[in-house]
Formats: sequence, C-alpha cells, structure tokens
Amino acid sequence: MLLIADSGSTKTHWALLQDNEVRAEIRSQGINPFFQDNERIRQIVKMELAYPLRAQGTEPDAISEIHFYGAGLRDEMKSRVVGVLQHIFPNASIEAQSDLLAAARALCGHDEGIACILGTGSNSGLYDGANIVANIPPLGFILGDEGSGAVLGKLFLGSLLKGLISNDIKEEYLSDTGEDVADVIDKVYRQPLPNRYLAHTAKFIHQHIDNPKLHQLVVDNFRAFLQRNVALYQRPDLAVNAVGSIAWFFKDQWHEALASEHLIPGTILQAPIQGLIDYHR
Repeated sequence: MLLIADSGSTKTHWALLQDNEVRAEIRSQGINPFFQDNERIRQIVKMELAYPLRAQGTEPDAISEIHFYGAGLRDEMKSRVVGVLQHIFPNASIEAQSDLLAAARALCGHDEGIACILGTGSNSGLYDGANIVANIPPLGFILGDEGSGAVLGKLFLGSLLKGLISNDIKEEYLSDTGEDVADVIDKVYRQPLPNRYLAHTAKFIHQHIDNPKLHQLVVDNFRAFLQRNVALYQRPDLAVNAVGSIAWFFKDQWHEALASEHLIPGTILQAPIQGLIDYHR
C-alpha cells in the first residue's frame, strides 16, 4: 500500500493507493514543521489520518511506502517529518520532499520541464525529469512572489486606493468587503498573515476580469513572474507548466502572458494530487 500526501500550511490531502488504484482519500490539518513541533505533527497524523485509515479497514503497519510533499519543506525539516511518520507507520519506506518537487512531478512526470507554483505565493523550478536542478528564490510577497495571489492583491489594492481603477469598481469592492481605506491599511500592515488577506482579493478580480484594467493587472503580474523567474533558467525550449489556484482560475491571462514572453505553454493543474498519483503509480 502506498500513501501520498500533498500538504500546505492549512490542509493536507492524503491518497491511499493499493495495487495502483485509489482506495481512500483523507484530508487533515496542514503539516508544517516550521510552525509545528514533532508532538503536534504526531497528533495530527495519528488522530486525523491513522484513525480514519483504521476505520476504513487499513492498519498503519500495512502501509509499505509514503511520499510526503510539504509547503516550504526545507532539507533540515525533512528528517523530522520522516521520523514522526516512521513512528506511526513502522513498516513504510518514507520520503519527504518540497511542494516544488511535488509540482514538478505532478506537472511533468518523468519529463524535463519548468514547473511553477502560482497560489497565495509563487515559486518555480527547472526540472530534469527526476529532480529540481535550478530554483530562482521566490523571496516572499514583499521582495518577490511575482505572479502570486498576494502580489496580485497588492497591485490591485494599491491601484484601487490610488484611483487608477474606476470608482465604481472601488465602491463595489469596499461595499462587498465592508471595509474602508483604514481597514485595508490595518489588515496589510498590522494584522497577521497579510499575504493571505491580499490573495483573497483574487476572487473579486476573477469576478470582474472583463474589466480591461483588472485583466491587464493579472497579465502584467504573470509577465513579471515570467521575466523575473522563468526567463532566468534560459530554457525557452521547455514548456512552462503551472499548478495552483491563481494559474487555474486565470488560465486565459496566463496563456496571454506566456505568448507575450514567447514561451511554450504546458500543463495547468489546480492541485497536484492527481498528478502525484499518476507519477507514483
């Protein structure tokens, strides 16, 4: 039996495969060793994964292989995740890898390509069919993260409050959110997780994507990502693939940006789990 995990900071999607067929899918809290100690991770895995597996007739010691992919999972954190999982699944061979490698495997399989993550944050990597061989650091939404929902929100709110977008859009947005300028400033500069707050504006932007200014804002955000990240790999011969909600819901603007930068469009996935299932079969 094979267990695959796609984990972010808020949720983890687990898929159990037996004889190459999906036997169960379970969702648990997110697992991020940067914010959680070993005991907290163990409790999440035990209560929200191992117990549900038992309830469905699968004992933890029956799992023979685990592939765990986590957001921001740095090398020094991988051994911690492996150790916790090994304690609960004693007979399993376990690997822990980054969400960027998950994206590459889901998007490109065993073929060479450029893999991009475009969600709340952004990232990219040059993939040789087995490993990430080059990575331009994303640097977060203040110094980088071009193409992401957070940067899109930053561009949108900045333009909105400076009067660069029509007043009717501004009034509708503030009415829909129940916010005023002071609220926006407070949530960006004083409240925790401003990147998530900024990324939440993507839903409103998507609903009004027929507005030429908003359409261009999205395209320009993607073009900045391609110019400041993807172009630096110097591989215009490779398809540019993307996973994440921003790429998925703004796929028309993504393709427009790729065409403008004379790059080859590749696969777009909303989430990597199905691609990971296919990869590990």
